[in-house]
Amino acid sequence: MDATTSGTPTVQYHNLPDQPITAIVAAPVSAFLRQVRHCFGDSTPGEFPLAANPSIVLHATCSFFRQPANFAPEYELSISELAALDMCQRRAIFKPMTDEERQSLKHRCGGSWKLVLRFLLAGEACCRREKSQAIAGPGHSIAVTSSGAVYSFGSNSSGQLGHGNTEEDWRPQQIRSLQGIRIIQAAAGAGRTMLISDAGRVYAFGKDSFGEAEYGVQGTKLVTTPQPVESLKDIFVVQAAIGNFFTAVLSREGRVYTFSWGKDSKLGHKTEPNDVEPQPLLGALENIPVVQIAAGYCYLLCLACQPSGMSVYSVGCGLGGKLGHGSRTDEKYPRLIEQFQLLNLQPMVVAAGAWHAAVVGRDGRVCTWGWGRYGCLGHGNEECESVPKVVEALSDVKAVHVATGDYTTFVVSDDGDVYSFGCGESASLGHNTAGEGQ
Repeated sequence: MDATTSGTPTVQYHNLPDQPITAIVAAPVSAFLRQVRHCFGDSTPGEFPLAANPSIVLHATCSFFRQPANFAPEYELSISELAALDMCQRRAIFKPMTDEERQSLKHRCGGSWKLVLRFLLAGEACCRREKSQAIAGPGHSIAVTSSGAVYSFGSNSSGQLGHGNTEEDWRPQQIRSLQGIRIIQAAAGAGRTMLISDAGRVYAFGKDSFGEAEYGVQGTKLVTTPQPVESLKDIFVVQAAIGNFFTAVLSREGRVYTFSWGKDSKLGHKTEPNDVEPQPLLGALENIPVVQIAAGYCYLLCLACQPSGMSVYSVGCGLGGKLGHGSRTDEKYPRLIEQFQLLNLQPMVVAAGAWHAAVVGRDGRVCTWGWGRYGCLGHGNEECESVPKVVEALSDVKAVHVATGDYTTFVVSDDGDVYSFGCGESASLGHNTAGEGQ
């Protein structure tokens, strides 16, 4: 709400001579004079509606007024909305959007630039966009540098390393065919890899199908160098997640699309297992922006950004309680995991293992649920948990990130320490416990 609707008098800007801030506070005047109005560029001075609520983030407003704005006047916006719009325009994902796309995103986020900014910042925090990252897949690994170069190493029986052959390579080698293309995201699955560029294009290599067919039928063609996914050329993709039998991608507008495993409406659509056309994820998330996706064995988790806060939705196979709804039934459409509200926990990062899942909250708490084999849930036993449960052993740790494998879980704290639990076979937990099987 601004001053025009609240009845608060507006302030006229004309010319404001340079003077110390103490002088302004000590001797307030009814009309300020200003030669250059940064919020409106160099247009003729006029009225500027002040926000009725003075709860304006100081950093945002200071950043906004430090230099001339890069957009036309928005006379109906409050100062906080103008500052939020200015900060949105500095985000890498927001910059290339057209005015129509920006307005559509604003509507999707709840009709406020402050909500759009929160959506963009949440995506950067959980997915670590525009930063270096390492992705460990089943048999091979991918490393993306901050400059956008990609290195791969490990098993290569399907060409999933992207080097143009099927020879294993246990030392990181740069994928040369991607020179000139800046990669910001990567996903590694069984025998396949997907990369996302800063332009929103998706490149895939390895097995030629997006998901293993349900009854063992797989693609026969091997792609040994990164190839653009033509069916996604009209979608600006910011993240991909490879699960068993299906693959999911997330658009910059927060929409989720899935490939394969739609038979019998298992993901809300009826398609063949090897269908390569992206299908929008229908149901509760059609009009709610998603900031992160995570795929496990036949299920998908979505971290959504709503005006009321962050929330997690799950869809797919409920075996082992990994959907987090207190049961083991399947869900054909995304369903809200309500337990986080009962725990008073705001999810910030979500991870999906093969049979178990984990979430990091804004306050640093870690929740896990699903199949607890080998102690991968961190609750001191191997029991299944069908709803998210706080890991009490990490109560003195403020977590910032979490990663899950088949039966392993890794947690990163705010001071850089790493904690792991679950199956320790082949020293996979990094504890150097030689001779111990688990």
